[in-house]
Amino acid sequence: MSPYEIIMLLCFGAAWPFSIYKSWHTKKTAGKSILFLIIVFLGYIAGIINKLLYHFDAVIYFYILNASMVLTDSIVWFRNRTIEKQAMTNDAQ
Repeated sequence: MSPYEIIMLLCFGAAWPFSIYKSWHTKKTAGKSILFLIIVFLGYIAGIINKLLYHFDAVIYFYILNASMVLTDSIVWFRNRTIEKQAMTNDAQ
């Protein structure tokens, strides 16, 4: 188990709750890229697979936690996109 890997995951993971909170409350997709979220999510999945196949240790739980937060942020992005589309439809009427 590498302390540097843990520090990296903690630092990256610390940002996600703020991102999710902001996205949920603003109900906007502006400034957030779904492609970026998908790429980061795939990176965490690759880390999980690496831990499962080659070097299993407790760090896998940090990967799972971070991947869960990115997935949550992605779901909120799609929710916000739906809200924005509904608002545009209502404005057009």
